[in-house]
Amino acid sequence: MSANSSANSEFDVIVVGKGNAAMCAALSAHDQGAKVAILEAASEDEGGGNSRFAGGVMRFAYETVEDLLKITDITEQEIADTDFGTNTREEFLDKIHQLTSYRTDPDLSEYLVNESLPTMIWLREKGVKFVPNWGRQSAVVDGKRKFFGNMPIEAHGGGAGLVQYLDKAVKKAGIPVFFETRAIKLLYDGATVSGVQVRQKGKSFEMKARAVVLACGGFEANPEMRARYLGPGWELAKVRGSRFNVGDGLKMALDIGAAPYGNWSGCHATGWDRYAPEFGDVNVGDQFQKHSYIFGLLINAEGKRFVDEGYDFHSFTYAKYGGEVLKQPGQFAWQVFDAKVTKLLRSEYRIKFVTKVSANTLEELATKLEGVNPEGFLKTVNDYNNAVMKDVPFNHVIKDGKGTQGIEPPKSNWAQALDTPPYDAYATTCGITFTFGGLRIDKESGQVLDSNQLPIPGLYCAGEMVGGLFYFNYPSGTGLVSGAVFGKLAGTAAGKAATQG
Repeated sequence: MSANSSANSEFDVIVVGKGNAAMCAALSAHDQGAKVAILEAASEDEGGGNSRFAGGVMRFAYETVEDLLKITDITEQEIADTDFGTNTREEFLDKIHQLTSYRTDPDLSEYLVNESLPTMIWLREKGVKFVPNWGRQSAVVDGKRKFFGNMPIEAHGGGAGLVQYLDKAVKKAGIPVFFETRAIKLLYDGATVSGVQVRQKGKSFEMKARAVVLACGGFEANPEMRARYLGPGWELAKVRGSRFNVGDGLKMALDIGAAPYGNWSGCHATGWDRYAPEFGDVNVGDQFQKHSYIFGLLINAEGKRFVDEGYDFHSFTYAKYGGEVLKQPGQFAWQVFDAKVTKLLRSEYRIKFVTKVSANTLEELATKLEGVNPEGFLKTVNDYNNAVMKDVPFNHVIKDGKGTQGIEPPKSNWAQALDTPPYDAYATTCGITFTFGGLRIDKESGQVLDSNQLPIPGLYCAGEMVGGLFYFNYPSGTGLVSGAVFGKLAGTAAGKAATQG
């Protein structure tokens, strides 16, 4: 349902934003009997926040196939033919702690992990369809399909599909959505938040509510804030997702004394096509990403490598390596592969819009890598080829230990000599997904805390605006699950407070 507003609008709960976290908050508040409204800065065509641009993979805690059967339909034959692996509570927590250098808020991360499977089940009850992630996270090994990266499930239709399913649930619940309605200020009397001031199609007015849930993303689409918080050069990054996530929710909350929390100088940023548009394209989704670098080399303008491409599966390095690309001269890097791995490259390497060059010799390829020193490139490849361990077999579905010796940076896994033509190279830059800095929340309600770490009555937050979860890096698939978990938490608490308070 779309809606037009008037200055007299009054609700129990207003949710600011219309991505995954926001709609989960709205649905859970509605489940408490609250009269709920959703405010979306974008038009109906562009609505859905960053969630609409996500790949749709979901990382949650599970121990057995029986857990997976609670959220998706898998046939007996598929179960017999597949090793779905595990992502136990301990494995999931360990990975979050490891990737964040043990800076993650232990209470928040534990809540996320503990509630991840129950929230996936709740999403399915709301009509979201999940399917096995056959295409991106699995391969057939010795006749049996094996999942890698501890993430066998995705939303049907990716992030855009997740948004569509939640849209249907929101419409079914009769929750009005006010499009092209940007919240610009919280109504706050020094004690309680009682609604928001909005701007809708050139007009400004107030919308009253007994509780407000902020779920409108970080500041990733705001180049001024990126440069101020992330540092010089970050204003040059491409934006992978929505152009509407400009930090308004964070600024509104900070203006009334909310406590900032987490890694404000950090973000999720990946390798992205060098000539992709300034903002995400809903028709292309996440396919400008280039995540198969683990099987090749990343080369900068000097013709040098600058990261360990094979440190781990891409799920555990991709969100960090985008920032490493941004640090290189000219803010770009080429991903270089030979014919031995062509069949292993993910689907995003075969889209229509891709910046690619090919050659039958390395010398020819060196002349085609725009902006790259050809002599430096050839020396790097020669040194790398000579450093590859020859006695360790290559196995792309495990961390195979086939690395290099005697070069810096090393390549720890999946190191094969570049020696089989034709050679393909893809130009990438940095694409920013979301920012890590956010607000401090109460762990049991999602209520926003002030600078004295006391709850601000009437104010809650969810999604990318929750600070303290991610530092420096990020395990893929956690964002959508985190949005749903903390959206459900905030919406439930806001709905109860608004209807029972």
